[in-house]
Order: sequence, then C-alpha cells, then structure tokens
Amino acid sequence: MAGTGDRENLAPLAYKLRRGTIETLCRAQAGHPGGCLSIAEILTALYFKVMRLDPANPDWQDRDRFILSKGHAAVIYYVALMERGYFSADTLATFDEIDSILQGHPDIRTPGVDMASGSLGQGLSAGVGMALGARLDKRDEVRVYVLLGDGELEEGQVWEAALTGAKFGLDSLVAIVDDNHVQLMGDTAAIMPVEPIPDKWRAFGWNVIECDGHDIAAIVAACEAAKAVKGRPSVIVAQTIKGKGVSFMENTHLWHAALVSDEQEGQALAELCALEAVFDA
Repeated sequence: MAGTGDRENLAPLAYKLRRGTIETLCRAQAGHPGGCLSIAEILTALYFKVMRLDPANPDWQDRDRFILSKGHAAVIYYVALMERGYFSADTLATFDEIDSILQGHPDIRTPGVDMASGSLGQGLSAGVGMALGARLDKRDEVRVYVLLGDGELEEGQVWEAALTGAKFGLDSLVAIVDDNHVQLMGDTAAIMPVEPIPDKWRAFGWNVIECDGHDIAAIVAACEAAKAVKGRPSVIVAQTIKGKGVSFMENTHLWHAALVSDEQEGQALAELCALEAVFDA
C-alpha cells in the first residue's frame, strides 16, 4: 500500500506544522525552534506527497524510510507524524515528559520513526545501511531519505557515508541538506565554512539537485528527479531560512535552542496564522 496524504494544497499545512511546533515547544519549555521551522516544507513534501507510507501499519516492510539526522528538530517531525496519523494530538502533548514516547531526539519507540537520532553526523551512515539492506532483500521500491543540517556537514562521518553510498551506487538513497546557513553558535560560514556544498557532493560522486527549500512543488520535483537517476545516490541541497515564518526567529543562531515564552508564543502564532491564511486563500 502506497499511502500518501489526501490534501491538495500543502502550503498551509507547512505553516500548521510550524504552529504545532511553537505550541509544543512553549508547553514543554524545551526544544529547538529555529531548525524546526526551517524544514516545515521539506517534511510536508515528504510525508504528504513523496514517500510511500501506511500510518496504520508503521512497520510495513515496503515503506520508504526517513531519517532525521539533525535530531534536535524532533518536535516538528513529531507534529508531522501526528498530522499524518501515526499518533494522536494527546500523545503529542506529552513531548519531553519523562515517560513519553516523544523525547527530545527521535526514538524508535515512536510510531513512524525508523531511526533514533544520536550524535550529529550519524544519520547518513544509517541511511546507507538501510539502502543496502533493501537491495539485499530485493525490495527495489523502497527509498531512503536522510535529512541533514548544513552545520552537520562539518562531521567527518557524513563524508565517510557519502563515499560509501557512491561506491555501492545506492540510487535509492536521497540525502536532503537543510541549508539554512546558521548553526548553534552562529553562521556556518564563520564557524566552519562548508561551502560550496553542491560541489563537495559532486566530488564524492553524488547526483546534486538544488532547490528552494520552502517551495513544496520544487521539493517534490527534486525528489522525482532523484528517483529517475540510476547508479548513484542523490542529494537535494535545499536553501532554507532558519526560523522561517517567525520574524524574530529568522536568520539568527539565538533561536537554535531557546525557550519560548507565553508572550513570544502569542506573537509567533499570530504571524504564522497570518501566513497560513495567505497560502490558504
């Protein structure tokens, strides 16, 4: 069963995911706002248009796999899974509680989560393993998507995995880089320059696709283009804005990891509601 979302206009949904993220972060007084808000359209495209899924059967062997390698963005991932039908809003409300299945980083106890997120840099290695496993099992329809942060590309393990993916010609493997140019302590260009990102991936033997990471149609088209490539893995370098949709959170490292006050929640939700209404018009 190839399960996809049944919503035609997905742009407002991305802002709904952002609203759910802000509400959850404020309620829990925990989490990472900036890097969540930058990936709303990527998750919307994947979970409601691109990936073969069945929320009623999370362990379906022929499903596509997704790995959130930048695991600190777990909250918006959970909101997307909730909206897709993997669990209820009541479960989402337990985020970060001691006995919750929704912890600060993804945990495989959570329905729909294929890989627990460890230290930054580990996700692509797991994705390589999943793609190789699907090949060995002759599950040719299974595709593996790994979402990485641009700051995460500073980790050497990413490039070891990139070499391996190219060596084995894993054309079912797609890495997506959330290229928002900001990490925990500041701009990536100042901390440890990783540009030119597309050229680096090309040098490692990957098919490179660049797109606007806030344009759902462009993300879907990039995923379709990756599917057409045979004999090597693909990477989608998605240009995004840290904290997208909330004016005081955009393009600043100060909201990589920060607590959201009640007053800030009100302002953020008002801005997101206004943007959601524009896209829903």
